[in-house]
Amino acid sequence: MSGVTLKVLHGADRGKVFGDLIPPFTVGREEVNDIQLNDERVSRCHFKIQRDNDRLVLTDLDSTNGTKVNGVEYPLKILRSGDLISVGRSLMLVGSEEEIAQRLAALGSENPTMSREMSSSESSVALELSQEKSPFQMDIASVREIPSIPDNLSPGQKAQLCEILDFLQHRLCKLVETAKIDETSQSVTLKLSSWQRLLGVQARLGEMHRKIADPDWDGE
Repeated sequence: MSGVTLKVLHGADRGKVFGDLIPPFTVGREEVNDIQLNDERVSRCHFKIQRDNDRLVLTDLDSTNGTKVNGVEYPLKILRSGDLISVGRSLMLVGSEEEIAQRLAALGSENPTMSREMSSSESSVALELSQEKSPFQMDIASVREIPSIPDNLSPGQKAQLCEILDFLQHRLCKLVETAKIDETSQSVTLKLSSWQRLLGVQARLGEMHRKIADPDWDGE
């Protein structure tokens, strides 16, 4: 049976990818854990992931701030590829790109959509992350100005930057095309597959950001 992949989408460890994790393993703030998170709101030993036959089970280890899966706090929860685990200020995506793609394919062509009413325990990747403060909320002071393109780029660096922008633009365009807009309720609904692609883009951006900041980083 293959190992487990966890990607950190938000928090001090944003961009880190923990692959081929063999359950059981623990996640927490201290070094004794298999995954150590640099997050003061994460408990010393926060949660454990183990296998029960063919199921992947998350158990909260009596943490101070609790463990949320897809925005809902659970002491015990079966995990599926594409689920979001929220602890402290950290947000993690479960599964590799291949595993998430397989799950979406198994759902069939009648792909469920993500909506604010989505509350079933069988559903994954809820849009509403009911934390005290959403990890996607940023200080408005940090986003007042659009970042400028670096000066004095070499032709090769310009080409690399254009490739990154083309990648982002292509992915975002595809997402915009699949969104359903309800003007009456002023809401937008995405298919689960589109939402997962958006999470994939965010994970890739986090990896790029960490690699730029630390060129010696190898993804661990």
